[in-house]
Amino acid sequence: MKQKKERIELMDAARGLSLILMVVHHFFYDLVVFAGAPRWLFWNPAFTVGHYIFAGLFILLAGASSNFSHSNTVRGFKTLGIALVITLVTTIMNVTIVFGVLHLLGTCMLLYGLTRRFWEGVDEKCPWLVPALSAAGVLATTRLTNGYPTSTPHLWMFGLVTENFRSADYFPLLPWVFVFLLGTWVGKYIRAGRMPRRFYEAKAPRLAAVGRQSLLIYVVHQPVLYALTMLGLQIFKR
Repeated sequence: MKQKKERIELMDAARGLSLILMVVHHFFYDLVVFAGAPRWLFWNPAFTVGHYIFAGLFILLAGASSNFSHSNTVRGFKTLGIALVITLVTTIMNVTIVFGVLHLLGTCMLLYGLTRRFWEGVDEKCPWLVPALSAAGVLATTRLTNGYPTSTPHLWMFGLVTENFRSADYFPLLPWVFVFLLGTWVGKYIRAGRMPRRFYEAKAPRLAAVGRQSLLIYVVHQPVLYALTMLGLQIFKR
């Protein structure tokens, strides 16, 4: 079957939706942390669960998009470079992001770029091994890293943290690398044109427009939200 190499609007739209939800999530964070809004506005069960759903979708789509990239290695280095700038800026602002979404995605892109032929070979020999491995990896590593502080520092990249570890945004390799890996598997079927026709024909132009600018929006949205929060705080103090 003919491969689909053009942009697929539904993928862009799903990415745009997840990005909008992340921006809203971060806006409530700013209101609580910088403007003194009630803690329940951000720390509540709905946000706790929803945060992992839309962030997981964003990571899954990044994995799927790896099948459409000319060079995941270059893409990974660029994303990591931007992530390190974010770490520097947030450290100056005293809300340090040690290993957030962009750090995770850059690392995953780089790792996948270096091992892509291996995973393609695995998929040819056993098409269902990658999703099975991804599901098992998420379940196993979530249990391993959740609520078990380590006494060994500098393992935060893998989800093993000390009790005094802090990061304003935190998405470690374990378990999220398995979500990215599952996305790469899904992306192969998307690119090969093996999804239902409706998947390729669906239209959502406004959300897709947001999704096509996801990196730019993700980089600039927090400074804009912070500025709006501070401006609103000054106005309401008068």
